[in-house]
Amino acid sequence: MLINNDTILKDDDPFIRHESVPVELSLSAEDEALLRDMFQYVVDSTDEEKAEKYNLRPAVGISAIQVGVPKQLTAVVVDETDKHGNPVRYEYMLANPRIVSSSVQKAYLSGGEGCLSVTEEYKGYIVRSARIKVKAFDLITNKNIEIRARGYLAIVLQHELDHFKGILFYDHINKEDPFAHPEDAIEI
Repeated sequence: MLINNDTILKDDDPFIRHESVPVELSLSAEDEALLRDMFQYVVDSTDEEKAEKYNLRPAVGISAIQVGVPKQLTAVVVDETDKHGNPVRYEYMLANPRIVSSSVQKAYLSGGEGCLSVTEEYKGYIVRSARIKVKAFDLITNKNIEIRARGYLAIVLQHELDHFKGILFYDHINKEDPFAHPEDAIEI
């Protein structure tokens, strides 16, 4: 499937608000191909040359509903550093991911969040759980996995899984005080 900035659904399309359904495991050839194409989009989107050539916006994740397929599929590629300052890359091609636990402590990105489906800028904090545990089938490892995510990775996963419920990041912004500092929240 061709995925680029022109083929990604934007938030003015009501279909982006549809709920996504679980997929059959083992994955069909069609679902597997879609997940691989989504993953490739994310990888290529951070390569400036490819992004310009193929009309890609930079991304760390994409969910199937964003390409018009209401299935619980998402691809995520997040570069971070571990507690020792070493670079770590998290790569997932997830089917039917679900959050099985989340921390009481909250976190938010100091610069706010963005989304391939949102072209306007929305200012404000999107408060999410600082740590989550996700269970899913991962096509990269070809098995069921459990992800213990914290910080930026946890926020990215929550953002992508919100798409399954038709929720966009700006739905979480406090309308009365968009930059209210949540008590005891971690700023990332």
